[in-house]
Amino acid sequence: MIERDKHHTLDELEVEQAKETENIVNDLEGQRVFGTQHYEFWLISAIALAWTLFQLYIVIEPLNSTIARSIHLTFALVLSFLIYPMFRKEYFLKKIRWFGYTFATLGLCTAGYIAFFYNDLALRPGDYNMVDISVALLGIVILLEAGRRVLGFALSLIAIVFLAYDILGPYMPELIIHKGASLNKLAGHMFLTTEGIFGVPLGVSTGFVFLFVLFGSLLDKAGAGEYFINLAFALLGKFRGGPAKASVVASGFTGIMSGSSIANTVTTGTFTIPLMKKTGFRPEQAGAVEVAASTNGQLMPPVMGAAAFIIAEFLALNYTDVIYAAFIPAFVSYFALFYIVHLEALKLGLKGADPKDLPPKLKTFLRGIHYLVPILFLLYTLMILRESAASAAFNAVSLLMLLMVVQHPFRALIYKQKITKEVWISGFVDILAGFISGAKNMVPIAVATALAGIVVGSITLTGLGQVLLEVIETISGGNIFIILILAAIVSLILGMGLPTTANYIVMASLTAPVILTLAQDNGYLIPAIAAHLFVFYFGILADDTPPVGLAAYAAAGIAKSDPIKTGIQGFKYDIRTAILPFMFFFNPELLLISGVDSFNPADPSGWIWITDPFEVATIFITAFIGMIAFSCFTQGYFLTWTNVIERFIFLGVVPFMFLPKLMEAKLSLPSHYISYLIGLAIFALIYLFQKAKLKAENTSKYEVDL
Repeated sequence: MIERDKHHTLDELEVEQAKETENIVNDLEGQRVFGTQHYEFWLISAIALAWTLFQLYIVIEPLNSTIARSIHLTFALVLSFLIYPMFRKEYFLKKIRWFGYTFATLGLCTAGYIAFFYNDLALRPGDYNMVDISVALLGIVILLEAGRRVLGFALSLIAIVFLAYDILGPYMPELIIHKGASLNKLAGHMFLTTEGIFGVPLGVSTGFVFLFVLFGSLLDKAGAGEYFINLAFALLGKFRGGPAKASVVASGFTGIMSGSSIANTVTTGTFTIPLMKKTGFRPEQAGAVEVAASTNGQLMPPVMGAAAFIIAEFLALNYTDVIYAAFIPAFVSYFALFYIVHLEALKLGLKGADPKDLPPKLKTFLRGIHYLVPILFLLYTLMILRESAASAAFNAVSLLMLLMVVQHPFRALIYKQKITKEVWISGFVDILAGFISGAKNMVPIAVATALAGIVVGSITLTGLGQVLLEVIETISGGNIFIILILAAIVSLILGMGLPTTANYIVMASLTAPVILTLAQDNGYLIPAIAAHLFVFYFGILADDTPPVGLAAYAAAGIAKSDPIKTGIQGFKYDIRTAILPFMFFFNPELLLISGVDSFNPADPSGWIWITDPFEVATIFITAFIGMIAFSCFTQGYFLTWTNVIERFIFLGVVPFMFLPKLMEAKLSLPSHYISYLIGLAIFALIYLFQKAKLKAENTSKYEVDL
């Protein structure tokens, strides 16, 4: 594995792999890349650094939220046009053309207009002059173009459709007709108020998300990514299918540093995929394991991607409550993927990696143990001290920066090396690189949340939510199962072209309220977070859904496999995650919420949280067993190969473990614990039957050998 040499610099192999990783990500995301010899490199770096310093400053000295959002989007738009070309052709990629600077300047003027003239706009709310409207209309066009460059055409097209719907309301079919909005009203609502572009999603991006992305970027520049990969291989590499198991664990840790499935895939995949192939996994299997692990990285607390912060804001929840609710589904899903990898290794008859190729466990663990300190500190401040997300992230970033400054001199001291000037300043160089990288990583998130604000603004402007409620109710006939399936399919389709955050905002704004209302009409009083996590999960799964799953394309590029086959295999592995939203929708106890004691499921004050340790442990263990049974069903293997009957018996275990109270009601059981016992009994019977079958197979094989 990769180690730092005695001078604490990257060796040639690591430099080569780091460049390969960066090139794959840049190629998939269409970014310009400039060397240090180009002035564009320094210009972009200076703007990115200024953005990070601004975000840190407003934590120390809070600024008016609207002004802060305006400046936040200004930085994002300027960097969008400097980093992302108009078209992905050599002419546009090799340098920033004059029109790139023109668009960047227009982005600066339009997005910054709100901050520059905030007092004037505040003194005449709704009474906009011609300059205001002109700037607003131009700003919307500039944002749409930035979205096209950074995120692809899908989200910008969706925003255009909603803008057209706002204006053409009177000409719509009767089912979705509305009185329409004038151009002046539309421009003011979308750009000059906090109902549209500068609304809640962009506010979350400004207030919380940037700091967590910065935290992840600093962790990466400090060397934590390398440490987590090395540690995963040191601990798991020698076991059957070890490199694949290490990939799952490493991707889970990488999820702390990145909210991007593509970045997760490439960061760990450049190391894990070749090793998986070396130990016997087929190329598409190796890529699929990495894809499944990396897409699920966004589910892992405490970061969970940018969308989790918006969930908290939409539902008026503490971010720690979102983490608490998502804990069991996330870990059950990850442990199940680990088990699926084990089954695949058994089916292929694989062994672990050669111990000689693995780093020593204790030495590897101790070498980077300090990387765990800021992560644990972040969890402590969030979960125990219950600080705000911004405060906890800022304190964690501050602690991490201190560790980055002292880690190189401290290592030199331990290894009895000379502490040179280079050693002293290397930590500051890493911090600077982390600041710049963090800002660059934020560009897609900031642009996505701003564009998604157009969708949110359209709903408040036209009353689209009520219209959509009637449409979906008509299509589904009010059947909650059909409604959920429709929501899942739409989330997957949208997710093929949208980043997870934007997909969540669109679906949460359009369908989550509809799901809750129709669920209540069907007699299901479900906490709102169940509906929001439902669309969040399916938005994430879209990253490996053929034919467009970009994470699958990234993994296929590393594995040298067919991207469609890799995506299909990855989705097969992720089917286990696809059933979880349905399970926690009908059993909110999986979200550690025992019920809703009010008639308003959207009001968190009426949710009854489960805090009893025994009950929490019971829910986790039984859910894990249910997921293991489902994995055996999808993989067709347990102790040995399963036949069709055994597979469907495994499937029969699932509702008893995941939906105990529903089974209690349907089967008239005396207690929901009886449902658990029935599921365990069935599972135990299959285990005994498979064990006997395996023994018979081994005996038969022995006799044949004789």
